[in-house]
Amino acid sequence: MSAFDVVILAVVMVLTLVVVGAVLVGLRTLRRLGAAPRPEDPAFIAEKDRQEQSLAALRSAADEANSTIDVARSAAAAARAEAAAAKAEAKAARAEARRVLDDARAEADTVLERAHKQAEADAEQLRTAARRSGEREVAVLAATTREQAAEVERRAARMDERERLHTEEVERLAERERQLTAASAALAARESALAEREQALVEAEEQRRRELERVAGLTADAARAELIEAIETQAKREAALLVRDIEADARGTAEQRARHIVVDAIQRVASEQTAESVVSVLHLPGDEMKGRIIGREGRNIRAFESVTGVNLIIDDTPEAVLLSCFDPVRREVGRLTLEKLVLDGRIHPHRIEEVYELARQEVDALCHRAAEDALVEVGITEIHPELVTLLGRLRYRTSYGQNVLKHLVETAHIAGIMAAELRLDVPIIKRAAFLHDIGKALTHEVEGSHAIIGADLARKYGESEDVVHAIEAHHNEVPPQTIEAVLTQASDACSGGRPGARRESLEAYVKRLERIEEIAAGKVGVEKVFAMQAGREIRVMVKPEDVDDIGAAVLARDVAKQIEEELTYPGQIRVTVVRESRVTEIAR
Repeated sequence: MSAFDVVILAVVMVLTLVVVGAVLVGLRTLRRLGAAPRPEDPAFIAEKDRQEQSLAALRSAADEANSTIDVARSAAAAARAEAAAAKAEAKAARAEARRVLDDARAEADTVLERAHKQAEADAEQLRTAARRSGEREVAVLAATTREQAAEVERRAARMDERERLHTEEVERLAERERQLTAASAALAARESALAEREQALVEAEEQRRRELERVAGLTADAARAELIEAIETQAKREAALLVRDIEADARGTAEQRARHIVVDAIQRVASEQTAESVVSVLHLPGDEMKGRIIGREGRNIRAFESVTGVNLIIDDTPEAVLLSCFDPVRREVGRLTLEKLVLDGRIHPHRIEEVYELARQEVDALCHRAAEDALVEVGITEIHPELVTLLGRLRYRTSYGQNVLKHLVETAHIAGIMAAELRLDVPIIKRAAFLHDIGKALTHEVEGSHAIIGADLARKYGESEDVVHAIEAHHNEVPPQTIEAVLTQASDACSGGRPGARRESLEAYVKRLERIEEIAAGKVGVEKVFAMQAGREIRVMVKPEDVDDIGAAVLARDVAKQIEEELTYPGQIRVTVVRESRVTEIAR
């Protein structure tokens, strides 16, 4: 017996053992099925599932056995072809194996048929559901596959298009590179030529400059200064033309609207016109009271001036004395003190001190009440008590004869009306306009501009930055940056510039007019100067041969700018430059 026969025999024996084991497992399964519990028992169902799994394993084992047998058959056929001597033994072995296999198959088929009959009913529904689910999944997969195929086709088309565009771009870039190379070579040649020309031009310019200096008799610095002056004059002329055009355009569209808003705001604020000064007059019941006020050797008047800080002027004016002081609150306290002393009749140093304290408390109460009334009238709440005290002191403070507290109320009303017309934040603008002169309450005590003092006070007592900026910018100590600051300036000018609102002393008035005329007369080309309308307008007559139309516009702006910088005045001053040309011929 050859080695191949031995192998075949071993394979057949192994298969026989496998089949016998399968038969035994099938018999055991049949016995379990014979003693199986009721179908509705969960344990029975679980056991049934395990048996089905065992049957499936048996089927797979049988299939494997079949495949193995087929392999053995093919091997046996090859062995018969190769070794005729072992044909008989192999045939006998195959017959024996076939018999054993047939028996195993018969037993397995019996077991499978029984199990199949029991599980067929349950498995049919599962197969039907699985088939339907599989069909649905297949349909979904088919649709998805079709979509993916279409998307792949689209992407392929896009890729082809991109590849085509990329190829064209590469060709263009190559052509561009060739052109750039040629241009670079040309530029290099031109650069060298330009460098040579530039060197020649520099030498020619230097030679020309030396020749010009020799011919003109001017150095380069002098010529440059003269050229700069000429350019500056031309720039001023062009700037004046541009400014005039811009102002005309803006004035044409905005002047009517602005005039309507300002006039409406002023007309709706009907405040009284005031005229106050730094001197108060107290009427006496008789001239004999003057001697009692002076006292023995002037002790009463000295004590009065020492306690109140107010100068008491007693002259020949019948039944009247004058009280002079630059601090209006102190002057009012002194006037009230003297009035109480005159009514009481007892005038001596100790009594003066007592009455002074009572008068000071009374004036403080009056100031506080006046500040509260002003706040109620304007409609402002939530303000720091210290600011209320300072506002009350403005009840006796005047500016060019205008009461400052009434000016603040009037300014706040005008600013509120303007803000309402422009649809802005009315409360914040009224607050800024009402507090813009708060610094005047401390101008007798603190050095500096009342705008800066007021801004520091407002910042110290918790006012917003918009209000602080409007206060410090209302006289241009700081350039205005917000609409609140601009409206505060406008309302302040409206309140102070209306007719009868302010006045100034004759001496200051005359000096202001003289200075205005001096400023205008000092300009080049001015022939005559006339100050008109109480100094609110100045007319400048110029020589037409020295000043042209553009020069007249520049002159008007320069005069107005210098007046703003050097003078202090209520309202505004209009500068009008008149240039007149006359040509006369005689016909004979």
